[in-house]
Amino acid sequence: MKSWPALVAAILLLSGCAPAAPPDPSTGVFPPGAAVDYQLGGSYEPPAGVTVVTRDSTEKPADGLYNICYVNGFQSQPGVDWPADLLLVDASGDPVIDENWPDETLLDISTDTKRQDAARLIFASIDTCAASGFDAVEFDNLDSYTRSGDLLTLDDAVAFATILTDHTHELGLVAGQKNTGELGARGKDEIGFDFAVVEECDQFEECGSFTDVYGDAVIDIEYTDDLRRPFDEVCADEVTPASTILRDRDLTPVGSPEYVYERCV
Repeated sequence: MKSWPALVAAILLLSGCAPAAPPDPSTGVFPPGAAVDYQLGGSYEPPAGVTVVTRDSTEKPADGLYNICYVNGFQSQPGVDWPADLLLVDASGDPVIDENWPDETLLDISTDTKRQDAARLIFASIDTCAASGFDAVEFDNLDSYTRSGDLLTLDDAVAFATILTDHTHELGLVAGQKNTGELGARGKDEIGFDFAVVEECDQFEECGSFTDVYGDAVIDIEYTDDLRRPFDEVCADEVTPASTILRDRDLTPVGSPEYVYERCV
């Protein structure tokens, strides 16, 4: 974890500006209602006022901010060779592929042995996050069991997520639940997640599934191509998490013709 007092002093000394609010010292989680940016399509200088940034595990954290590291925790990462016995196959022996991401195969987390073996490979990404100086990790595709053709269950996902979260905490980082509102309180109480990152909770009218569990420690990303109402109405809704942003679907960096960024705070 970063030394927040040192960061505060450095920011004040170099810029003379008010520093980003530090995380809650009792939990390590970003401050309630933080202004966030979601930069998975490429890193860039965060917009003015942003205090929390999510970037891929292969990127470097943003200087002086609270940084969340993205890890694809439940499916194979494109370009990474996975042992064949840790990839989920159907009754015909064909790999079970995420239909929305055809270069990603679901990990086989159906038994404790397979979960332990797969976790050791994911640990490498978590370790990279820690070594790079990130403050937190979010684990994507927690809900991949819903795309497994009933070969995996929610309980399998919970068991695997618990292994990943325990390792994250051992490294001094906090851990974030990604989507999967059907977890309810199990994400926090059983797995040990500290916060949540959700995509389009307004679009699917499920924001309360996350804020009821994590309070203000929820980040929501809505997308320009799938809004069900104007973004100012989204922000005005008392159910909407304070840390809600609007982004282009591909999360492109500043300078891209598709780039869009707005935030509720």
